Amino acid sequence: MRVALVHYWLVGMRGGEKVLEALCRMFPDADIFTHVHDPARISPLLNGRVIRTTGISRLPFARRLYRNYLPFMPAALEGLDLTGYDLVISSEAGPAKGVIPPPDAPHLCYCHSPMRYIWDQRHLYRKEASLPARLAMPMLAHRLRQWDVTSAARVDRFLANSRHVAARIEKYWRRGSDIVHPPVAVDDFAPVAAEERGDFYLWAGELAPYKRPDIAVEAFTRMKKKLVVIGGPDGARGALARKAGPTVEFLGKASFETLKDRLARCRALVFPGEEDFGIVPVEAMASGRPVIAYGRGGVLDTVRDRETGLLYGDPSVEGLIGAIETFEREGLDSLDPAVLQSHARQFDETHFRQGVAGALTDLGVELSG
Repeated sequence: MRVALVHYWLVGMRGGEKVLEALCRMFPDADIFTHVHDPARISPLLNGRVIRTTGISRLPFARRLYRNYLPFMPAALEGLDLTGYDLVISSEAGPAKGVIPPPDAPHLCYCHSPMRYIWDQRHLYRKEASLPARLAMPMLAHRLRQWDVTSAARVDRFLANSRHVAARIEKYWRRGSDIVHPPVAVDDFAPVAAEERGDFYLWAGELAPYKRPDIAVEAFTRMKKKLVVIGGPDGARGALARKAGPTVEFLGKASFETLKDRLARCRALVFPGEEDFGIVPVEAMASGRPVIAYGRGGVLDTVRDRETGLLYGDPSVEGLIGAIETFEREGLDSLDPAVLQSHARQFDETHFRQGVAGALTDLGVELSG
């Protein structure tokens, strides 16, 4: 069986690329199709595959400016030749599902998120864009939404990474989906003894506006409590650091060992944004530490209120401050690390593989081994 894995772009290793790695382990001989490929920023596992790029990769400075070429990506996807492939699996968060599969090849789409920048977060992205992009976005986004809905009809079955994403698939594409949580490398994390823990809280991830690091920084600056912030890019870190008080420490793009250490030793992970799934909260629980999260989005699938952390309903700075006060007043930093670690294990790669295999069986695709 010849398998084509279609991914939006390969320019870093984030949650979507971890899913693609898991699919590569399921299908060792699969080929990868993507818009742009930067080998220096991709894992050896992915670089070891046959990777074919669309015409977007031949445009000027494509590895850095690939998002600027978004309007050309639908045509680029439809130009891919998938003749001879028996199965197509697309990994969708940017344009990926819009390929035209062979008539007899089932198309399974694993959806991390419908494109945020043309649907529910379009106003936030437009606010952060350059002036030319702000002027062009309304018309371009309108055309992209039309194509996005049309191309959803080319998919035989959708898998959503959370209930939150499943609801958005239904809302924007009018398609049903099954929920298969993404694989988290929970065995890479472990708790430490109580005496080894620190008195700081942790925020970790890409310093993107929708993840709301600004709320965490302002809240801990006001409270004069210790917060460690891990993540880049440097420009966003500098802007936040200028607003932060002395109790907030920025580590930048820290190594995995540093992230692992801080996850295991923090009082709790602070998660004030609304995300499609959110891998870092699962990593924190695998490290035996609770999560304080704004109670919307993917965390509703992963964090159990007052069992593995605390969910709060007010997305403001005041809401987070109130959540920290509740967390400390109720002594939730003493939640049993073994319980948190056991809970995190339901999001390991085994469960992901079982979910994908079950969906393929429903499509009439039988996997060997």
